[in-house]
Amino acid sequence: MRRDFWIGSGHHLADRAEGGGLLASDDLLKAWLARPELVPPEAACAAERRLHAMLLADPRRAVAASEITAIADADARENFSVWLGFRDRLLRAPTIEAAYLDFARRGAGGVPVLFLQQLCQLVLRNALDGCEDPFTLRAAELFFRPQQATVHEGVLLLADAEIVEQRRDARQPGALSLLVQPAPSIVDLDVMTEDNAGLWWAQSDAHAMVLDFGLGRPGRDGLCRAMAAWIGHMLGHDVQIDPVAEMHDDAWRWFVGLDAEATRIGNALWRGETVEEADRARVLALFRLGFGAGAPVLARLAGRPVWMILARDGANRVVMKPQNLLVGLPLETAKVA
Repeated sequence: MRRDFWIGSGHHLADRAEGGGLLASDDLLKAWLARPELVPPEAACAAERRLHAMLLADPRRAVAASEITAIADADARENFSVWLGFRDRLLRAPTIEAAYLDFARRGAGGVPVLFLQQLCQLVLRNALDGCEDPFTLRAAELFFRPQQATVHEGVLLLADAEIVEQRRDARQPGALSLLVQPAPSIVDLDVMTEDNAGLWWAQSDAHAMVLDFGLGRPGRDGLCRAMAAWIGHMLGHDVQIDPVAEMHDDAWRWFVGLDAEATRIGNALWRGETVEEADRARVLALFRLGFGAGAPVLARLAGRPVWMILARDGANRVVMKPQNLLVGLPLETAKVA
């Protein structure tokens, strides 16, 4: 029996297409409508309450422009307009995977990052269904949960940024001293090890385990497996991804920045510019990607590695952009699950 995880992704609410992709069910749409951004507050006008109630009864119903303009609160009008645009693009696509790829290729059109992160988690949950390695699954959280990076006693650690912020706001002495002393007994956050990794299953939706992301550690290897599963599920191509300490390639021809900072730094290197030491220090990890047989790689890249860069920003946050793995690879064509 397969162990479940990321219940909050809503994967159990989605329907399944014949090819293994996900379909947006009414229950899944209703779950999104139940989010606090869309639930009318006590002070909401009658038009807002009426529209929300009608959508809960029939989440696929067409909504006239007049029903939006009738809402008194400007923020509520914008929220409903954005959600309806998101819903309509989702329903026009043959699968949720195809919808996500469409967002990646053509832009999100004002869809909030929160919705795209939820969509990413939902698709990734499908891609990793049956995975039994908690390190791979914890590392996969980088796809849709920003991380806070810190180095303690020479060990690179990644903790969920939202959880870190919550603990800081709580102002509980010792509740989160992650930047000072990340021992689980002090910070109330477990650093994943081979001995305690099994704890992840029971708290997969809590996002409270700290990832040891050092080179050669299971966390970094897990991200390699998660990225390969994502590419295989979404584009249908087998890839091998390995962590590396350095880029040994005097004639490197292609790279993928896994976040905005990594893209900026990689572009500077590509242009032959001098990269300041402060920027070099922001690079957290390097990876080498190779394609399996049959992948439609651009002719000039045949047999050449694709280098990938992961970096932190000035606030030590890691905000991964998984869409870059879908639109940034040197492929002639791509197919979608």
